[in-house]
Amino acid sequence: MGPSDDAVTMTDVRKTYRVGEPVHALDGVTLSIPRGSYTAIMGPSGSGKSTLMNLVGCLDTPTSGTVAVDGEDISTLSERERTRLRGTRVGFVFQTFNLMPRLNALENVALPQLFRSVGRTERHDRARNLLERVGLGDRLDHLPNELSGGQRQRVALARALVNDPAIVLADEPSGNLDTKTEADVLDLFEEFHDAGTTLIVVTHERHVAERADRIVHLLDGNVERIESLEGGSEKASSGGDSRVETKGSSEGVRSEMVDEGTAGRTSINGVSSDDNDPTVSDHDPTASQDDPTTSEEER
Repeated sequence: MGPSDDAVTMTDVRKTYRVGEPVHALDGVTLSIPRGSYTAIMGPSGSGKSTLMNLVGCLDTPTSGTVAVDGEDISTLSERERTRLRGTRVGFVFQTFNLMPRLNALENVALPQLFRSVGRTERHDRARNLLERVGLGDRLDHLPNELSGGQRQRVALARALVNDPAIVLADEPSGNLDTKTEADVLDLFEEFHDAGTTLIVVTHERHVAERADRIVHLLDGNVERIESLEGGSEKASSGGDSRVETKGSSEGVRSEMVDEGTAGRTSINGVSSDDNDPTVSDHDPTASQDDPTTSEEER
């Protein structure tokens, strides 16, 4: 399966965890995320955001249904193949930054390129270029504990972009930042989105979500509604051949079909993370705990 117009396609996705009584984290979700779009995901704890984030990030596979990331059905891939897909086509930005503490800013950003067998000089050149773009050209040699929270988040963003991923997933990216630094980081997100990056941002903050093209609201493992920031909201409904409409814009009313049978099976953008989901993960899926930049042949 090759790349399509969508960066992510989810079809009738269900995810059930069996820890005592079955927990239905996702219940028949159908979503698509167009390439180059900017989608915010909102919902209370337990709504399924983390499960969605983990599926789109190739950290897990669905119980049933299909999840295609950059044209690849992740259920058909081995764990090794999913690791490579995650490392080359998905970028991650975490609330807690998840930088390697023993690596400086340049080395942290260069690290994911090991998935692509890029030589050391080229890795560092690209990392340096991205750090300059996010305003850290004079902090290349600084360790994470020598950087402010905003600077560490900029390093994390540069690292997420270093492999030119099809998708960048950001989980509460401004959660640990002050107001001014938050605005600067969100401006950077918009800058890279304007350059064509597909962004999926999970947030509890309305003002952060409003930077996106649309907001997907999750509730109890389903899409409750999809809000177009260009005019109104699109409500997902249950039952038969229902229609979802966007209201509030004098320039026109858009509509999307809701498939039969399940609330939340809406063919519009969505994705990501949650405090109470069983798959929540604090590790950086693109980095090994060992320092791969210290091999003898590259020293």
